[in-house]
Amino acid sequence: MSSRHSVLITGASSGFGHLTALTLAERGHRVYASMRDMTGRNADASARLLEKASQKGWDLHTVELDVTDDASIAAAVERVLVLGDLDVVINNAGATSSGLLESFTAEQVESVVRLNALGAVRVNRAVLPHLRSRGEGLLVHVTSGSGRMVLPYFGPYTAAKFALEAIAETYRYELRPLGIDSVIVEPAAYATELGSNALRAEDAAYVAEYGETGTRLRSVLAALSETPESVDGPGPQEVVDAIVALVEAETGQRPLRTAVGATVKPLLNHINQATADKQREALTLMGLADLTG
Repeated sequence: MSSRHSVLITGASSGFGHLTALTLAERGHRVYASMRDMTGRNADASARLLEKASQKGWDLHTVELDVTDDASIAAAVERVLVLGDLDVVINNAGATSSGLLESFTAEQVESVVRLNALGAVRVNRAVLPHLRSRGEGLLVHVTSGSGRMVLPYFGPYTAAKFALEAIAETYRYELRPLGIDSVIVEPAAYATELGSNALRAEDAAYVAEYGETGTRLRSVLAALSETPESVDGPGPQEVVDAIVALVEAETGQRPLRTAVGATVKPLLNHINQATADKQREALTLMGLADLTG
């Protein structure tokens, strides 16, 4: 892959996606910052990105894209390819949830999985024919520490991120022989709009019925709202820097998983190494050891 990349980012209206778009553009990459409802609620976010790009002379474009809508994705990818090339996709769009698992309806759980996990599948299906024709490319999947450790009170979100981890790792093995990397970034909790936009359980009355467990739910959510990683550490830019490093690394040299955040990184690294060893054993038994790299 060349040193200058053409990058499509989903969920770029705020948080990691917004910062990643600005950072990559500043570093000379062509950036397609995508978001849904660009003429409505995200109009200001799109305008801010374009204004900054105009001031700095950056090669940054905004694109309408809803990761839950195949037609929207197809139109966005078509527009990107008309404007230029594409070799990197950063699947960042997502939303969290908070509440007792029983208090979420099945429809709510489905909506969280559809956005956080299936959104990446939809986007990847739209871009992979182009990347395969190039014989190179990179898929970045922004998951979470909650995608490797089960946390109570975040059931739908944790399930969706676990699913995305499995999806991204499957891509890793299947696409590696085609020259395409699939990688995962696992952030800790940071002060972004993700938490403030969390899906709340519809049947909140269950909290009282859980007694002490319900009380602990409230205290856990209050503690997490303080987002210690953003106070004691470098903040969300730390995650963006990890994403940028992966984008700018050589094909085949990128690690499958990159954990970010002083608090959870040691835990995640331990889990990731242990599972990587066993995964390699399993694939070796299947005669697929060459896919692990």
